[in-house]
Amino acid sequence: MKSPRIRSIAAVLGTALLSALTACGGSGDSGGDATLTYRLWDDQQKAGYEKVMAAFEKAHPGVHVKIELLPYDQYWTKMTADAVAGTAPDVFWMQTAQFPEFVTKGVLADLSPLRLDTAKYHPNVVQSYTYQGKLFGVPKDFGIVGLLYNEDLFKKAGVARPDKLTWKPDGSGTLLETARKLTVDENGRHPDEPGFDPGKVKQYGFASWNHYQTQWMNWVSSNGGKLVDRPFGRYAFNDDASVQALQFGVDLVNKYHVAPPAAQTNPPSDKINEMFKRGQVAMFPANNALLPFVAPGAGFKIGIAPMPAGPAGRVVNINGLSEAVYAKSPRKEAAMKLVRYLGGPEAQKIMADGGYVFPALNGLSQGYVDHWKRKGMDVTPFLEESRGATFNLPVTTGFTAFENKLTQTFNDMYLGRLTPRQAADRAVGDGNALVK
Repeated sequence: MKSPRIRSIAAVLGTALLSALTACGGSGDSGGDATLTYRLWDDQQKAGYEKVMAAFEKAHPGVHVKIELLPYDQYWTKMTADAVAGTAPDVFWMQTAQFPEFVTKGVLADLSPLRLDTAKYHPNVVQSYTYQGKLFGVPKDFGIVGLLYNEDLFKKAGVARPDKLTWKPDGSGTLLETARKLTVDENGRHPDEPGFDPGKVKQYGFASWNHYQTQWMNWVSSNGGKLVDRPFGRYAFNDDASVQALQFGVDLVNKYHVAPPAAQTNPPSDKINEMFKRGQVAMFPANNALLPFVAPGAGFKIGIAPMPAGPAGRVVNINGLSEAVYAKSPRKEAAMKLVRYLGGPEAQKIMADGGYVFPALNGLSQGYVDHWKRKGMDVTPFLEESRGATFNLPVTTGFTAFENKLTQTFNDMYLGRLTPRQAADRAVGDGNALVK
């Protein structure tokens, strides 16, 4: 499950989409011969889905599946335009952040007729695609945030692997202590030593930057703060616990100097990923979906550890995709057969065993673990985290339109132009103004 940055589509998905969908009709198919269009955005997963679709077609003679690949930056723009025109693909990937807009506008088919046993899937993924008590996306996979680290830098510094790190808003705990040992300026000094020069750091201990999925939302949740008051509700991350957590993330950069300056890492820059691959950052929170993109370019052994535990324990983001059916598809019966198959053990095992994703269907993750073990990487910390306390990205309307404002506001926060309290109040106000 690729997890790129989210683009805004809510403006296009407004009244025009509602009226267009009302005007568009759709007719049910007879379940006979059909050619379905299946849309995704990940070119690496496409190879796995070619095997999946071949197996599906063998089990369902007369039904052919055409896989359509779109780059992520084009995916949602095209999906929106196709929904308006009544020409959306029969089956397509759905992401948590876009789900509220699509489901409330009637784009997605109710999947209740499939009678899926949702208890067999990861509960967070099921919750992400449930609206008014009904399922509108078959759980496909999940990605989860863990801590990637440079084993070579840890060994060189004589620091123990970071598998039990802790943090508190006041800077106490083992995370900051460990990050200091791994942060070195050009003269070999650490941040807690006299003469350390924060303007001439050659190696940082930790990657703290403005990325909500892998960074500050995890701090907020593990400090007992709330992102939203309820699913399809209102933003709430300007409470005291959330603001304290935001302050901690900023302090790692501006106060403790164990993370690169925001001027280098603020979005839309992707520099932090390159810094980790070049060995300039020792610890890097990341979704497991990033492994195929980071591992090949790293000139060192990558270790994986659980995220640091905060005052409320270890609480990490889990972000699952789902398989959605276009509500107006003229081939809906065949499309329903396809999503049922995609949510089943045969299809999800193919994708897990190929090392593409953690499957949303319980009991099939070992294939994913074994794939990465053959590549010399132990991904079990990701899997163990998925069985603990996790949280979804905010599932509420308006998030896609809010994302750009949120990024801009928090860019200023990481740069020190706004205090965390000011940034949180402004962001929550902007976000709630877009909730419908």
